[in-house]
Amino acid sequence: MSGKALYYSTIFLSAFLLFQVQPLIAKMLLPWFGGAASVWITCMLFFQLLLLGRYIYAHWLINNLKPSRQISTHVALLALSILVLPIAPNRHLMSGQSDPSLHLLLLLLTSVGAPYFLLSTTTPLLQSWFSKSYQQAMPYRLFALSNFASLLGLLAYPLIVEPKLTLSQQSNGWSAAYIAFAAACIGTALFSRKARHIALLRSDMTVGDMEEEPFPHETSEKTLWLLLATCSSVLLLATTNYLT
Repeated sequence: MSGKALYYSTIFLSAFLLFQVQPLIAKMLLPWFGGAASVWITCMLFFQLLLLGRYIYAHWLINNLKPSRQISTHVALLALSILVLPIAPNRHLMSGQSDPSLHLLLLLLTSVGAPYFLLSTTTPLLQSWFSKSYQQAMPYRLFALSNFASLLGLLAYPLIVEPKLTLSQQSNGWSAAYIAFAAACIGTALFSRKARHIALLRSDMTVGDMEEEPFPHETSEKTLWLLLATCSSVLLLATTNYLT
């Protein structure tokens, strides 16, 4: 498999699994908590916070650690996340909980928190590694591929996965696919380190010379970005809350 194909396959698999796990864990928790609007809002809060955390994590990793440390840190987290598989809510956490919302958040965190977080970090992190490995290529095609795989994941669950597989088969199948993703991501990380080293030798540049200068943005522009993103999340929550 070529280097670019490794990036593409890892991105595709991560986005597909990311949007498969949400309806899967929801189907597992539905008999326990029901389909009330408050359950939906709590789940959305959990997944939105993890998606926000992925950007913070990727930004911190890229801007504060050397490439070798970025890779070793992410690979270590991937290896640790495999220990929580197969994904399933812990029935022992069902007792002794007075607040259903906190209880639901705890179950989501312990069952899918680590895999979901690491899947969601794949696109921004690999885009950065891709741009360093292939300096003349456009990394944003990876984002488009991620969106396409996400849509396929959403469509595949109600049309193919749910009608044909039991919950146990879905959990085991998803967990096996996640292990394949982790292996692909680790392979991509190792390739990225090698490709970056080759790029440095070819260009006869130091690592510091290759780092892109950050483009300065006004505080008002950053605030506008934040508000626009907030509006989309609020509209999603408000509309779906009204429907439920």
